[in-house]
Amino acid sequence: MTRVLAVLILLANPAGAEPVFSDRSTGLPAPHIYGGGWEHFVGGGVAVLDCNGDGRPDLFAAGGENPARLFVNATEAPGVPVRFEAGALPGLSHVTGAYPLDVDGDGVLDLAVLRVGPDRLLRGGPDCTFTDASDAWGFHPRDAWSTAFSATWEEGQALPTLAFGHYVDRADPEGPFEACDTSDLYRPAGRRYGAPEVIAPGFCALSMLITDWRRADEPELRISNDRHYYIRGGYEQMFRLNPLSERTGDWPHVSLWGMGIASQDITGDGLPEVMMTSMGDQLLQFNTGTGFVNAPFAIGTYAQRPHVGDDGRPSTGWHAEFGDIDNDGRDDLFIAKGNVDQMPSNAIHDPNNLLMQQPDGTFVEKAAIAGIATTERSRGAALADLDGDGRLDIVVVNRRAPMEVWQNETPETGHWAGIEPHMGGNTAAVGAWVELRAGGKVTAREVTVGGGHAGGRAGPLHFGLGAATGADLRVIWPDGTASDWTPVPADRVTRVGRDGAALTLGR
Repeated sequence: MTRVLAVLILLANPAGAEPVFSDRSTGLPAPHIYGGGWEHFVGGGVAVLDCNGDGRPDLFAAGGENPARLFVNATEAPGVPVRFEAGALPGLSHVTGAYPLDVDGDGVLDLAVLRVGPDRLLRGGPDCTFTDASDAWGFHPRDAWSTAFSATWEEGQALPTLAFGHYVDRADPEGPFEACDTSDLYRPAGRRYGAPEVIAPGFCALSMLITDWRRADEPELRISNDRHYYIRGGYEQMFRLNPLSERTGDWPHVSLWGMGIASQDITGDGLPEVMMTSMGDQLLQFNTGTGFVNAPFAIGTYAQRPHVGDDGRPSTGWHAEFGDIDNDGRDDLFIAKGNVDQMPSNAIHDPNNLLMQQPDGTFVEKAAIAGIATTERSRGAALADLDGDGRLDIVVVNRRAPMEVWQNETPETGHWAGIEPHMGGNTAAVGAWVELRAGGKVTAREVTVGGGHAGGRAGPLHFGLGAATGADLRVIWPDGTASDWTPVPADRVTRVGRDGAALTLGR
C-alpha cells in the first residue's frame, strides 16, 4: 500500500481553469428516452463509434421499451455547437445497451447489441448503415436478459471471442431474488460462432471487462455483479479465458451492488486501476500487479452521497469512465448516478459526478461548477471528443428522462494527442498497450472492448499532455511485440500502423 500511495504523488502540470460544459441536448434531432418497466431498471447504455469514417463520433443509444436510436454526428467544425442527425437502424426493441467492435475485420465498425431477449450482432456498412448479421456469423443466442459485454481476439482466431453477461433469469418461478442467470462465452470456429461456453456461477452481471490487468500477456474476464439479487454468497469475479475457469484461491471475495467497471492506469506505474460503481460507496482499487487494494477514503472517489441538494441518502452509481477533461496530464473520473427507480433507501435526486484529479493524486468534485450536476436517473454514459477540438465531451442516457449531450468548453486546457492503433484482422488492435511519453512521465492505455454500464466507445485513445507540445509513442501489440519509441505530434489524432519494429503515422 505504501508503494501505491507513493506513486500517487504525480509530477504533472498545474490545473488550468475550472471545467465548463454547455448543454447541447437540443442538437439531437429529437429527445431520446430509455424507458420501460422492471426489465429496464438497469441498462440504458450508449455506444460511441465513427460509423461513416468522417472522424466524428456517432452515437447508438439503447431505448429499452422505446426504439434504439442512431445519431449521426453532423457538427460542422471544432468548437461550434455539437449537433446530430437521425440515422437508420433495423427495428430493434428492448435494447439495454451496445458495444462497437469490428467483428469481421473489414475496417468498418459493427455493433454487439444487448437485449431483453436474444442479443444481436449488427454488421456496419457504408454511411452508417447496419444489417443484422447474427445468422451469417452463426451467432444464435438464447432468450436472456443481457446487461454486460466484453470481447477480445484470441491468438489465431479470425473473429473475436465474445462474452455476454446476463442478469436475472426471468424464467425462474422462484425469482427474482437469488435467481441470477449464468453468462455466455462465444468462441469462433473459423468465420462463425458455435455453441457458447457457460460462465458460471452467475451472480447477476451488470458489467464485464476482458483486460490484461497484470500485463502478463494473459487477458482475463472481470465481472461486476449486483448484490441486490444474489443477496448472499455472490461476489465480484475474475475468470481465466483459456481454458475458461474462475480464479478462486488467489482472488479475494468482494461483494457490492456492482453496476459498472472503469479501468485505467492513474498512478503512472503502467498497471490499470479499476473503479467499480455501486449503491453507496463507489470502489476504486489500486493494482499491485498480483491483486487489488482498496483506495483510501481520503482520495475522494467514494462519492457515496449526493454532492448537491439536501438528499443525504446513499448514491447509486452506474457508468464510470476515466478521461482527462482539462488535458492537464491527469485523468479525471465521470460517474453517472441515478436511483434504480423509486428505491426509498437511496437518493432520488442523485447528481452525476465529475471528479477532477489534483497534482497529489486526490480527486475533487466539480460537476456543479461545470454545470453538469443533473439529477435524472442516469444510466449509461460516454466521454468522447464529439466536435474534434481536443476536449472530451459527455453523453448521458437517462431512464424516463431525455438523453443529455454536454459540450466541453473548458478554457485554458492543455495540449492533447489522440492515438488510434490499426492492424489487420483485429483492426483496432484490441489487447494492445499504447504508451505515451511526455512531460517527464509515461502514460499507458489498454485497448479494450467492454466495461462501463451497458455501453462503450471505439476510436482514438485520448491523452492529455499539459504543457508538452509533442510526445513519444510506443505500442505493445496484442502479440506482445513492442515497437520502437516514435515521436508523435500534439493536438491532433494520429492513426498508427505497424511496420516491423517501426510505426507508421497517418491521419
